[in-house]
Amino acid sequence: MTRKRLVIEMGMGVDQHGQEPTVAAARAVRNAIAHNALPGVWEVAGLSDPNQMIVEVKVAVPYPEQVRQEEVLAVLPFGQKTLTLEAGGMVVEGRAIASLNDKNDEMLIAVAAVTVWVDT
Repeated sequence: MTRKRLVIEMGMGVDQHGQEPTVAAARAVRNAIAHNALPGVWEVAGLSDPNQMIVEVKVAVPYPEQVRQEEVLAVLPFGQKTLTLEAGGMVVEGRAIASLNDKNDEMLIAVAAVTVWVDT
C-alpha cells in the first residue's frame, strides 16, 4: 500500500483567560476541522470506516510541554491519530481578570495543521 495525503487543514486557537496551552491547542485543531466534509474518504479513497484514516496533527503553541495531548486528540472524531507539538504560536499581553482564574496577563495563541492520509 501507498500512503497518500487527502487533505491538509489549518486552524488557529486562542486561550484568552486561564493561560492553558491545551485549550489553545484544542481550539486550533477544532478550528481546522470545523467546516469540512471528507466524502473523498469513501468516494475516492474507498475506505469503509472513517477510523481507517490516518490523521496527523501538528500544533505550534507556547509552552508545548504543558499540553495534555489526549485532550487535543479527543477533538478529532475519527482516525488513527498522532500529535506533534512544537514551541511556537504567540503570547500576547491581555488583561488578567481574577474572577476568570487568570494566572497572569498572557493570552496564548496556537496554530494547527491537520493532515489526513489514506493508504491506497
